[in-house]
Amino acid sequence: MKIISSPQNPIIKALLQLQEKAKTRKQTRTFIFEGKREIQLALKGNYELESVLIYPELLDKAFDISLFHSKCVEITKEVYQKLAYRDSTEGIIAVAKIKSLQLAALKLPKNPLILVMESIEKPGNIGAMLRTADAAKVDAVLIANPKTDLYNPNTIRSSVGCIFTNQIAVGTTNEIISFLQTNNINFYSATLQNATSYHTQNYTKPTALVVGTEATGLSQPWRENATQNIIIPMNGEIDSMNVSVAAAILIFEAKRQRGF
Repeated sequence: MKIISSPQNPIIKALLQLQEKAKTRKQTRTFIFEGKREIQLALKGNYELESVLIYPELLDKAFDISLFHSKCVEITKEVYQKLAYRDSTEGIIAVAKIKSLQLAALKLPKNPLILVMESIEKPGNIGAMLRTADAAKVDAVLIANPKTDLYNPNTIRSSVGCIFTNQIAVGTTNEIISFLQTNNINFYSATLQNATSYHTQNYTKPTALVVGTEATGLSQPWRENATQNIIIPMNGEIDSMNVSVAAAILIFEAKRQRGF
């Protein structure tokens, strides 16, 4: 097995660029992530791994690295500490190829439940919504007008691997609205304007639930073209809640109506 002992090694410098820069990820069509569970979920999600870096002293001896054959590279403690992104240390880091995020690649059942998020900037919010989408087993997550690279290490970390378990596609707002309309999928836009209470609607038919940023909400096309604008009633002093919390409330109401 090849061993890399210096943080100044050109391969390690390239991996740091991959970790830090969305431009590098876009150019190479690869991304870097870490953790045993995440790697197992990536493999289950049919992600292609290009290389796997291991620091043997931290790696669980029961973890089967023979799965990766010639892709394994051993690294020293100094190199691992340079690359490790998370506070927890498991001794394994991987580089994988980015999947197609095109709407045309989606495979939907006859009666899909979809989460749409528009222009979400914080990786933590995206990751939290991916976790909820996984927990509810929604059929797809669509990201309209993305403001953050999906393969940002913070997104992967906050999703606890659910970036690999969800079917995800990215497009402009107009592209996604057109996709939903073409496929006869009702969509319900969470907004303060001209909205009715979310629990009064029927989500048992093909449905997309649409959420936007806490600061500005959804853009006009979502409000104007929605099957219905919906709102989560609140009794406190503020008029909005964390977008990931709002998404969870809407998704699990839809799941309740569908009998889970």
